[in-house]
Amino acid sequence: MISSTSSSDRTSRLDALAGLGQLTPPLAAPRADQLSTEHAAQLRAALANQPAIRPEVVARARALAADPSYPSMSVLKSVGQMILAAPDLSEDQS
Repeated sequence: MISSTSSSDRTSRLDALAGLGQLTPPLAAPRADQLSTEHAAQLRAALANQPAIRPEVVARARALAADPSYPSMSVLKSVGQMILAAPDLSEDQS
């Protein structure tokens, strides 16, 4: 059974709306792209002051890589569960 909740006079409303002309507001004039380089020199200077290799970070990474209990089993299980629960984005979802 088809519900009668929809109005039967759609065509007359569409005709009335068509007579109103453009229903969407006009778009604003496009603006030119802008790029501010005000702080670029400061960022470059700060980056230049950082060492390319941080020995303390390398030492910590080596220690963790040598530790057979890192990462813990609970962390590995948690990450595994998150991976299994995540959708496969390589499959077509349509």
